[in-house]
Formats: sequence, structure tokens, C-alpha cells
Amino acid sequence: MAEPLPDTLRRARGRPRAIIVAAVFVALLSLGGWWAGRDLTAATRETRAPLGGARLFDQVVAAVAQKYVDSLDGSVIYDKAVAGLLRELKDPYTSYLAEDRLRRLNEQITGTYAGVGLQVDIRDGWPVVIEPIVGGPSERAGVMVGDRLVLVGTESTRGWQREETSKAMRGPPGSSVTFTVDRGGQRVSFTLVRDKVHLRAVQRVQLLQNGVGYVDVNVFSAQTAAELSAAIDSVVKLGARSLVMDLRGNPGGLLEQGVAVAELFLDQGQSIVQLRSRPGSQPQVFTDSQPQRWPTLPLAVLVDRSSASASEIVAGALQDHDRAIVLGLTSFGKGSAQHVYPLTSGGALRLTTARWYTPVGRSINRPAPRDLNDESAVEDSTAVTLPDTIRPRFRTDAGRTVFGGGGITPDLVVGDTTAPAAVQALARAMGKNAGAYRDALAQQAEQQKRRMTGPADAVTPEILDALYQNLVRRRVAPPRAVFDSASPWIARSLGYEMTRVAFGADADFLRRTQDDDVLQRALILLQTARRPRDVFTTLAGKPAVDVPAAVR
Repeated sequence: MAEPLPDTLRRARGRPRAIIVAAVFVALLSLGGWWAGRDLTAATRETRAPLGGARLFDQVVAAVAQKYVDSLDGSVIYDKAVAGLLRELKDPYTSYLAEDRLRRLNEQITGTYAGVGLQVDIRDGWPVVIEPIVGGPSERAGVMVGDRLVLVGTESTRGWQREETSKAMRGPPGSSVTFTVDRGGQRVSFTLVRDKVHLRAVQRVQLLQNGVGYVDVNVFSAQTAAELSAAIDSVVKLGARSLVMDLRGNPGGLLEQGVAVAELFLDQGQSIVQLRSRPGSQPQVFTDSQPQRWPTLPLAVLVDRSSASASEIVAGALQDHDRAIVLGLTSFGKGSAQHVYPLTSGGALRLTTARWYTPVGRSINRPAPRDLNDESAVEDSTAVTLPDTIRPRFRTDAGRTVFGGGGITPDLVVGDTTAPAAVQALARAMGKNAGAYRDALAQQAEQQKRRMTGPADAVTPEILDALYQNLVRRRVAPPRAVFDSASPWIARSLGYEMTRVAFGADADFLRRTQDDDVLQRALILLQTARRPRDVFTTLAGKPAVDVPAAVR
């Protein structure tokens, strides 16, 4: 007589064979799990004593190095450990800087690099000179705006990107590079000796109408305060009776230079910024150490969503002390300070060591985006925005209300926060062909250059139609209705490019000022101001606050 089957197998008789196979698989999986569990239990018995941080880390690294399913080089494991540690700090401004990133940071801080001094963009697959840097080897040799870079040595540059071009042009001071440009169908070759090239922190100094001076500060590098001081002196000599300081697009830089710039406009003893580091440590307060340079000069400061860090220190200090009226869009909101620690690897650690506060005690730090691994979210100042209704309120020296917790809010908000719907539709229609659109725009401007009679020439419907036909030939044209809807914006962009290639950067700037709503509003406030306090009176339409004597 056959031995009875176990109940589990008896129940399985008659079922599909797959079920029996699955049961065996589960049994094997359980067996494997038991073996894994046995190893874990043994390890636990051996190491029941509490682990110190270093010992725990060493054991984890050893286990990964010896037993992880994919073999990893020891240096890779430590790189990942460093990345994980910094990521877990949940601070988007703390990071490890590899050698190339550290080099770029040093160039930004010093404002100096070694090369031939060319700013290029990619047009129709070729590097094209946008501007030779003033005082650099290229400008001295006669390289011109619009030159198409076709050869470096004997190598064609067709298909090169900006980074590749920049790398080829840079090198140790004293070394040489040979390159060839196409200039209107004629080839011109240059052999230049690389030299130190200084990127000026103040890119533009201009006397505008009604005695309003204009200075554009684009970075806070080692010489920013000195360059700005010289620029303001020069525009005052030209007849400036008031001043616009443009910090739009300025990402910041050295905190000390932000303090030095604020000192130029504040009185001795006035506070500029306060740094607070770890709990229990004493705050570090920066105060003005010398009298104002231009105490009677009315001042407007322009900011936008890309104005960050040291730009916000300057705007915040001048706003808190009622020394300048701030116009534009709410700034980025970076209220922390970092220190760079060199490492033996050749890189460096950029570490947040303090948070800073404006003179009236405002923290303008914007909450970090949820996904700190998303660099675009970190760079986008709109990633996390607090409504004014829940932002803390403070009072300036004169009693005006200012906000903390999310950037410097201008005294007068001016400018579109979003692109017009027609422009957004055009951007969606162009998609990955946006580069081809820019190429067509530049080509059309070049074709119009010889026909222009003045820098303010209008962009006619015929010129716009020629641009559209250019896009058709390139097989990247958007629907005609989309193009026509965005035509006012397209005409403006094309007009700027036409003026730049025909009459130069200065003429281009003056044309842009006519369409710059923020700058135009600043000019209105400043053109009748005779004292710093007058801009606030003009803004309110009547004397609304008792401005301290220090700013009268």
C-alpha cells in the first residue's frame, strides 16, 4: 500500500505544474534567506557593542568593497560616501568641487583667467565672436565682432560647442595659439600669445538722459568695489546727478566685496550685514568704517530673480537704511555664506558656515527646493516662493515696511514675471530647434546690416517675413500663426541684433534701454531727484515717511 501523501502535496495534485514549481522556488528562496539571516545573526552577535561613527563607517565600506554584487574601486566608494554625506546635509550650496569646478570658481572670484580674451557663441554650427574682451590679446590683434572661427591650428571648428572652443583658446600665460577666422568670405589668421585676461566686474558705465548715470555690476569679484568706485567717479565727471546701479543677473561672489560696495553709499558706523554661524558662537557684524563717497547722489538699485548672495547684501543694506530705492523683481533669496576649503585631492569643499541677516535683522533666505539633486531647481529662484502674507515684516530706518524670508522684495515691483503667452507658444513650437531659430535671427541681422541708416531702424513686416522664410528653408519654421502672434517680441529681439552687428554694443544697449521697463521707471524717479530722499517722495507722490537726516 502506498504511503499517504502529505496534505500540502495532496492538495496540489491536479493543479497546474507551475504552482508546484512556484512552491519549490519559494522554498529555495526561504532557504537562501535563512542563510543570509544566519550571517546577519552571527555578525550581530559579534558586534553587539555600540559602534562609534568611524567604526560603523569602516565596516560599511569594507562590506561594500568586499561583498557588493558589482565590484567597486576603493576611491569610487569614498567618492560616493562624500557625495552622500554632503547630500544628506540638505544644503544646495554645500558641495565638493572637483579641480575643474574649483578652477572656474577661482576665475570668478579673481575675475582673471589665461587665454586670448574672446566671447563666442555658436551660430550655424560654427563658433562666432560675440565680443573681444577689452584689453585682451584678441582685441589688441584686431579680432572683430562677427568673425567666424573656422580653424584652430589646422583643425576645423565646425560642430564645436562653447566649452570646447573656450578650452582650446585658454592655456598657460606665454603659450601661443593660432586660429583662423572667416570675415565676410575672407580668411584671416592670427597667432596670439595667451595672457592674463581680466573680466571686468563693471561691464558698462553710461550717462543717460537727464543726468542719470548708469553702472552695470555683473559679479562680486576681488576688484568689484574698486572698479565700481572708479566707474561712478567717471560718470559723475560726465555730469551724472543721480545713479542707477544695475544688479540684475548678478549671482554674487565675495561677501567682503558686497560689504565694500555697500560701504561706498552708507555712513560711518551704519551696519551692513550680520553673520550668524553655529549656536553659541558670537555673531560677526560688518559696519561701515568710512564716510560716504557720494552722499548727495540719489540712487536706484535694480534687481531680478537672478540677483543673489552679495547682490542681496548690497540691496538689503541700502534698502534697510533708506539709502536707495530698489526696483525690479524679488531677488533670488540666498542668505547663507560659504567657505572654500582646499583638499589634498586638488579639489575643494565648499561648505556653508553661516547665515547672514540684513541691518534690521531680516533673513532673506529662500527655502531650499525639495529635490536638492535637481540643479535646475536649485538655480531657479521660483522653486519655493512664500506669499507676502506669511513673510515676516520689518521696518527700515525711516519706518517703511520690508519683508524677510524669500529674497529682497523691491520697493517698486516692475517687470513681467512670466513671458507672454505668444512667446511661450513660440518656444514650445521651436522646441529642440531653438538653436536654429537663433542662427536664423543672427543671419537675418547680418543681412540687414548694410541697409540700416541708424541704430533705431524699425523691423518692418518685410524683414520679419524674410526671417520666417529663412526658418522655412531651414525646415524648422513654426506654424505661421504662432510666429505672427509673437512677432512684436521677435521684432524687438531682431532689432537689438541688427543694431549690435551694424553699430556696436553701445548702440545696442541704448536701443534696449527704450524697452527696459525697470530702467525707464528708475529714470522717471531719478530725473527730478536732487537728494537721496527725493526718490521716495516721488514714488509715493507725496512725502510719506520721515527720512532720516543721514539720507537727506
